[in-house]
Amino acid sequence: MGESRTPRPAGSGDLLESEWEAHRPAVFGVAYRLLGSVADAEDVAQDVWLRAAAADLRDVSDLRAWLVTVSARRSYDILKSARIRREAYVGPWLPEPLLTGPDASEAVLVDESVGSAMLLIMEELSPPERVAFVLHDVFGLEFGQIAEVLSTSAPTARQHASRARRRVAKAKQTTPQASKAERERVLAAFRAAYEAGDLAGLVRLLHPDAVYVTDGGGKIAAARKLIHGGLRVAEVMVRVGRQWRADRIDVVEVGGELALLFRCAGRVYSVDTLEVTDGVITAYRRVINPEKLSHL
Repeated sequence: MGESRTPRPAGSGDLLESEWEAHRPAVFGVAYRLLGSVADAEDVAQDVWLRAAAADLRDVSDLRAWLVTVSARRSYDILKSARIRREAYVGPWLPEPLLTGPDASEAVLVDESVGSAMLLIMEELSPPERVAFVLHDVFGLEFGQIAEVLSTSAPTARQHASRARRRVAKAKQTTPQASKAERERVLAAFRAAYEAGDLAGLVRLLHPDAVYVTDGGGKIAAARKLIHGGLRVAEVMVRVGRQWRADRIDVVEVGGELALLFRCAGRVYSVDTLEVTDGVITAYRRVINPEKLSHL
């Protein structure tokens, strides 16, 4: 990210420049968790840098907390208008893939809260609940600080976080997380079956009630409704695999979880994340909206 040349009070700029790179992942991370968009999170991080560059930070006792709250406040403003954008979105909406492996271009604090499953759970929360949950449970901010972001009282901020925590826990109970080893095994088997066009092999790897979600955003041909049933999902995948012959399928880390990155005709065609339970795939989510893949 380019540095601003906005005039700053003496001493303030030195503090920011010496610590910005250490805190930038948190600034970006809180925005991405709240918005589910790499592009929006990048814009928020840039806004935070400009705001910090113009501020006198000499009396700020905790720079990380200050930067995180500024990021959260800007993200909260965007989040409140995001509901309207979601309603106008063509087809299912999925989070924009964020590479988080060792070769990722963007450093981020990685845990389950940046996984696609968790981001979809948080999509069901109200904007205040989402902000309170992320700031308190993920970033450890006090409720007084969270109240300032939400323009409310500390007890109300606590209530938002509590409600969000209950809803997240309930959702996680219905979709238990498979171990990394189990996910690796299923992912490898799925990739082999997909590349071979092995319908029976795909059916064996898919739960009978599996759901297939594709996010094309109206920018590219994609199913605009969820596809249900293991056999039906496998049939669609075989057909799509023949139509869009992958040049290469890589196992990557997206949002802290293993995923598949498909390349067709020399470009990234899709990024696919899976939910695995008891050795089978219960949900398969494919992002093919080119606007959500351009940063890859």
